[in-house]
Amino acid sequence: MRSLIELAYLVAAVLFIIGLKRLSHPATARYGNRLSAVGMLIAIVATGLDQQIVSFRLILLGGVIGSALGLWMARAVKMTAMPQMVGLFNGFGGGASLLVAAGEWHRLVRPDMAMPATVAITIYASVLIGAVTFSGSAIAAGKLQEVISGRPVLFRGQHVLNLALALGVVGIGAALTVGPDLPALFAALIGLSLVLGVLLVIPIGGADMPVVICLLNSYSGLAAASTGFVIGNHGLIITGALVGASGIILTQIMCKAMNRSLANVLFGGFGATAVAAGSAERAKALAARGVRQISAEDAAMLLAYARSVIVVPGYGLAVSQAQHQVRELAELLEKKGATVKYAIHPVAGRMPGHMNVLLAEANVPYDELFDMDQINPEFDRCDVALVIGANDVVNPAARNDPQSPLWGMPILDVDKSQNVVVMKRSMNPGFAGVENELFYDRKTAMLFGNAKDSLQKLITEVKAL
Repeated sequence: MRSLIELAYLVAAVLFIIGLKRLSHPATARYGNRLSAVGMLIAIVATGLDQQIVSFRLILLGGVIGSALGLWMARAVKMTAMPQMVGLFNGFGGGASLLVAAGEWHRLVRPDMAMPATVAITIYASVLIGAVTFSGSAIAAGKLQEVISGRPVLFRGQHVLNLALALGVVGIGAALTVGPDLPALFAALIGLSLVLGVLLVIPIGGADMPVVICLLNSYSGLAAASTGFVIGNHGLIITGALVGASGIILTQIMCKAMNRSLANVLFGGFGATAVAAGSAERAKALAARGVRQISAEDAAMLLAYARSVIVVPGYGLAVSQAQHQVRELAELLEKKGATVKYAIHPVAGRMPGHMNVLLAEANVPYDELFDMDQINPEFDRCDVALVIGANDVVNPAARNDPQSPLWGMPILDVDKSQNVVVMKRSMNPGFAGVENELFYDRKTAMLFGNAKDSLQKLITEVKAL
């Protein structure tokens, strides 16, 4: 039986790896997701057949409740709320690892015998990583949901306090390794770890939540792998290692896309860069220049006679749920002979792949979606770039202003297009809190209003031409 269980874990691991590979492209992502789900089902069944399982009553009850909640959330949660749901899922994974490690500690601790050091270290590592993931993910989800302020929360001595908490957790773990039968000390270990998770995330601003979500996803995988070592479950070790590795790779990709340092992410406090005096003066000069507004009728005329149109979606598109309208507009332009492409920045929206999933929901063809490296050379030959709710990812200050917080961040080269139409509610700055030079460019026209309403007006006008 044991051999069959281990074989099942191996099959599940293979399905996870193939599923991850399939997730790398929108056209195969759904199939990859299904493969991974089948792998997880096999792993769950194999674990249920393990001889160490005493009673299935609570397991079945938890499975039914969890499956019902998961199905409800998958269907009820809006696409704009998907990032915070992912954050919560990361937290649930960390919390589960914390509970399993705590239960194993309670089972193994004996007043008359020392716990083996290897077992103790894995338990305390699982507690630390699981607790940090749980509390940190709760804060990240709260910021994304805006029940907690998205602004960085900073105070004097913050890094020193974080270091002291980390050292305190290590010290308590060492003390428990020597004398494990100290429940109060173990509770303190859990408490300090939870506080550390909160303090590591609160100094991070809302603009950098995509990076945080990726990092916490990696933490949840590491917590699961640690728990696998605690209970001797090879399937959990493999699964956790895959999630941890893929999460840290994605974190590195996101850091590069946002011009962030991974070290700053790990130690917290990034994303709170003050705007330099020179950059502030630059913003004043831009504001004095003013912007050029355009009506829906004129914008429709510009688009209808364009041969090449590049759509640049951002979080504003997701908020207004305008993905179906943008697809309808694109189809109308294509019928008039235009070539329409979509430029997807790695951090467009609030999580990796947010725009891809949103546009896929509206049945936008996969071959019309292009990432930043593919689409940037196209802007020089673009007649009209239609920017819908995007801000920081199209700000030329990332190339032109060394004093800008965005300096060095890879952006979409929208400013190189022949004409630019920006759809936005107002002139409020993006998450970075700086003025966007693109909006003040002479070839840029601003179409103010809700994206969904504005797109519907454009559709009506284009049909009339």
